[in-house]
Amino acid sequence: MRTQGAGVAAGSGSLLDFFRRKSKYARMDDVLPQDPEDGGGISSVRGSSRRYVFACSVFASLNHVLLGYDIGVMSGCIIFIEKDLHITEVQQELLVGCLTFISLLGCLAGGRTSDAIGRKRTIGLAAAVFQAGAAIMTFAPSFATLMAGRLLAGVGIGFAVMVAPIYISEISPAMSRGSFASFPEIFGSLGILLGYVSNLAFAGLPDGVNWRVMLGAGVLPSVSIVFVIMVIPESPRWLVMQGRAADARAVLLRVTDSEEEAMARLVEIEQAAAARVANSGEAAWRELLRPSPVIRRMLVAGLGVQFLQQITGIDALVYYSPTIFRNAGMAAETQLLAATVAVGFCKTAFIVVAIVLVDRVGRKPLLYASTAGITACLSVLAASLALLERGALPAGAAAGLAVAAVCGFMTFFSVGIGPVNMVLSSEIFPLRLRAQAVGVGVALNRMTSGAVSMSFLSVCGAVSLAGAFAAFAAASALSVAFVHWFVPETRGKTLEQIESLFGGGGAALCEVEMELGKGELLEHKRLVSHAPN
Repeated sequence: MRTQGAGVAAGSGSLLDFFRRKSKYARMDDVLPQDPEDGGGISSVRGSSRRYVFACSVFASLNHVLLGYDIGVMSGCIIFIEKDLHITEVQQELLVGCLTFISLLGCLAGGRTSDAIGRKRTIGLAAAVFQAGAAIMTFAPSFATLMAGRLLAGVGIGFAVMVAPIYISEISPAMSRGSFASFPEIFGSLGILLGYVSNLAFAGLPDGVNWRVMLGAGVLPSVSIVFVIMVIPESPRWLVMQGRAADARAVLLRVTDSEEEAMARLVEIEQAAAARVANSGEAAWRELLRPSPVIRRMLVAGLGVQFLQQITGIDALVYYSPTIFRNAGMAAETQLLAATVAVGFCKTAFIVVAIVLVDRVGRKPLLYASTAGITACLSVLAASLALLERGALPAGAAAGLAVAAVCGFMTFFSVGIGPVNMVLSSEIFPLRLRAQAVGVGVALNRMTSGAVSMSFLSVCGAVSLAGAFAAFAAASALSVAFVHWFVPETRGKTLEQIESLFGGGGAALCEVEMELGKGELLEHKRLVSHAPN
């Protein structure tokens, strides 16, 4: 994974040029000072700060390869595990869905852990826990042992899913935060694609060996996290929370384009952190449980996009795509796995579009396009399966439509609600609540994912495969309306300014009014006036 991460950084010159164009400051082409302890492991940096933030974002996102790989590889493993361990349909659902449910523990504990030991150490802890779980699954002699390893891996995944978007949002400049915060999603999708490729590559091995090799390969990427912890800096916001303003300044000098910009961001962070000094973690949880109107609007938007991302059936398609294609008329295992690789490719490739556009056109337009496109693709998939069940559509045509609809779903998912949900969740909450609120949002996301993946086969047995996807299409249609009414545009705002978009007044609102143009200010006021009470 080390060479892969480096390759991404080196081979993405156009993206880096795109990020550099956004800076309103001239870059100081000098050697920056040595990082303090826990401030980072690279001694000096020349050139663009965007390149440095880009590299840190790539490294911090590598844990998501583990999550994606585990999700993707299980879609093919389950075929061979069923043959080898003779598990039932209910056991299949438990094996697939338990990962997302148990990851709730990691999500909920991740907020407190990242506040206590730091963002980057939490990234390392996530990799270590996942690695232990993957090793247990690889050598599992029975279904019970396999479940134990999967549960342990789920805890590590929960930590990883929660902490990476927070870390990236806290080191990134406002004008490119959305692009960088999308990296976990693209690396998760890359992991899914690698899992699908692993299924196809190792399917020919003897039964009882093939699925173990597929799962065991997931241990290798986590080794790269040791390197990651050594080279990435700690979050400057976490350093300020620990009273280490000098260390935070040293990090900010490396991730900004000038000393003036670094000092301005440091002052901003210190002001936001001041409100947290008197608050304990328990106080943050009390505020989330009994929120003010402003915090309530943030929770509605943040938790809503997390829920809607999963209720449209993304994990059902990822985990059970071979089963779906088999029901649509495909028979050969190699065809099923090859079609699944095509699905993974679409999911991965089109996230690049989101990374380029999320800070150029904004979060909300991408969410509109994404949710509308997903609704259309789910409707086509449900209709084609229904026609096949009634004999009104040939099996070959139904299979072709199913593959096209699922690939279309992945395309629209990847350009919008896939990466944007975590961008929003990691940037809309104030610093004093950010870790806990993001943890709750990711926990809701994982719980919804688990409910969908653990019940999908049973629901299909009750209402048919076509009926299940018709229900997903209806949920997706509701998500379009949700985006319109409850999600504001946050493009270009600093983390400390965004509170005003949800009705926060006072000095923060005055500051936003000074920075926004007339047209954007009118849009901001319209969003505030239409926010739910």
